[in-house]
Amino acid sequence: MSDPPFVIVSFALGLLRLVELRHSRANEIKAGIVGIPGAAASTYPAMVALNIALFTMPLFEPRRARPRRFIAGLLLALAATLRIWCIRSLGDQWNVRSAVPKELRVVGAGPYRFIRHPNYLAVAIEFCALPLFGGAARSAVVLSLANAAVLWHRVSAEETMLGRSPEYRRIMGDKARFIPGLL
Repeated sequence: MSDPPFVIVSFALGLLRLVELRHSRANEIKAGIVGIPGAAASTYPAMVALNIALFTMPLFEPRRARPRRFIAGLLLALAATLRIWCIRSLGDQWNVRSAVPKELRVVGAGPYRFIRHPNYLAVAIEFCALPLFGGAARSAVVLSLANAAVLWHRVSAEETMLGRSPEYRRIMGDKARFIPGLL
């Protein structure tokens, strides 16, 4: 496939993922949670595989129609901005494994003022928008459904773990998971 805009956007998003992994590892070391399993640790390998598929599967999908990049590009920019806002809001508590530090400080600022899981919302948007940016509609559907299945399990396990904290229940208990007032 020769699609320079898709390759450039995929490369930029992939680079962001690598920076996030490095940042996550530094946070895990700082918090002393290296090796401590996170919420739904069994889903982590599936999440890694899905992220690899996000960047590769659209490359192999035949595209008949020219992609409608404007909306997909806006969604990708929104998702990247939301992810960065989440990471900055959680500070040194943020990590990709959903490992919870012993000294949990519940964050109710930034995007967490509105919903409990804005980072997962950003991921869901990316799983739909990146393939659509490349004109790979089937990949967008398949990857989004697979991601939703993995996230459902992970979010449930994470909320069980976080729900043990009275502070978490007090600050986040009445907020929607992903969309304010709905879901």
